[in-house]
Amino acid sequence: MQLKIKAVSPLMGNRIPLPDYATEGAAAMDLRACLQEPLTLAPGELRTVPTGIAIALPSRAYMALLFARSGLGVKHGISLSNGVGVIDSDYRGELKVGLVNLSRRAYTIEPGDRIAQLAVVPVARPELVPADWLEETSRGSGGFGSTGK
Repeated sequence: MQLKIKAVSPLMGNRIPLPDYATEGAAAMDLRACLQEPLTLAPGELRTVPTGIAIALPSRAYMALLFARSGLGVKHGISLSNGVGVIDSDYRGELKVGLVNLSRRAYTIEPGDRIAQLAVVPVARPELVPADWLEETSRGSGGFGSTGK
């Protein structure tokens, strides 16, 4: 599969590297902050950070998902403000990453820092079938915590 990528900022591919996979086994590619100058996130602050790129997924059979980088979250409390970002196959605008600082300390993002991960995954679009009943399972309607802690 090929993923078309367009630099929407002159910084991308020049001063700031294009997205890449950190290792041979990486399932998602790292996205970088396309910034002219450092950006400091105060504790509790939400900011949208540009990536300087747009993509064209190969068909509606695919979507892209934005995930937090585990190191930023675990070590510094920097996470995605919306949990997971969904990029639809027909979106062609710049990818932007909503970040939130969940820590008690300010955190500075430097131009080119890796700020999120982008994974391309298949999409299943099931046909919805109205039903008066659903098959029973051993769990039934047990919700949060119903299978243990």
